Amino acid sequence: MNQTSLKSFLDQKVIQYNNTDFIDSDPVQIPHRYTQKEDIEIAGFLAATISWGKRPMIIKNCLKMMELLENSPYDFILHHQQKDLDTLSDFKHRTFNGIDLQFFIQALHHIYTHHYGLEAVFNKFRTDNSLQPAIHQFKNLFFEIPHPARTTKHISDPNKGSAAKRINMFLRWMVRKDPLGVDLGIWKSIPTACLSCPLDVHTGNVGRKLGLITRKQNDAKTLAELDANLRILDPIDPVKYDFALFGLGVFENF
Repeated sequence: MNQTSLKSFLDQKVIQYNNTDFIDSDPVQIPHRYTQKEDIEIAGFLAATISWGKRPMIIKNCLKMMELLENSPYDFILHHQQKDLDTLSDFKHRTFNGIDLQFFIQALHHIYTHHYGLEAVFNKFRTDNSLQPAIHQFKNLFFEIPHPARTTKHISDPNKGSAAKRINMFLRWMVRKDPLGVDLGIWKSIPTACLSCPLDVHTGNVGRKLGLITRKQNDAKTLAELDANLRILDPIDPVKYDFALFGLGVFENF
């Protein structure tokens, strides 16, 4: 398939899968429940953090997490006391447990009270064409307060070779202004050209079959290769092709 044919094929798949029907079966529905900017971004960040495994269970546990935060995540983060953190102790999603959630609340409090919030951190450390350096710096800031060693594994670091799938998905939700309503696009300071595709087993396998990836691992170097090829197809909104690659892999067994 030449580049023109590939672009036409993927553009059609974006149209097919980038629609509001996608929301009902995806964790992106969690930030869609809120209207305040800070609630949206915090709900999105926490939902993305536990987005691995079967999607029905992810969504179930995301909803449970929001309930534990009294369905007001920003207010909970700003004003929680120790007794409030104690109510989170029994939460569990796979290897992410109550200890991790308690620290995430404390770290987010630190981000909002000392670093002006999530958007400010990612915007400060991005480059003109990438958010991967910002993900690395975000992890440093997130864990600059005392923390359980076990919790560090729940935020990936591109500088250590990770494709950082879940954070890249969260950033797509926040930055990409979706005319069809899936991605929320509430962060105006960051251009969509900086976004990277959330690389997982589905997008990776489809990317290889389409010649967008040559490497076998789903790591940071592979993500850079995929990003470069998607930017050729659409330099302004390359991450829209996540819908095409994911849809082809999950729904069509491409």
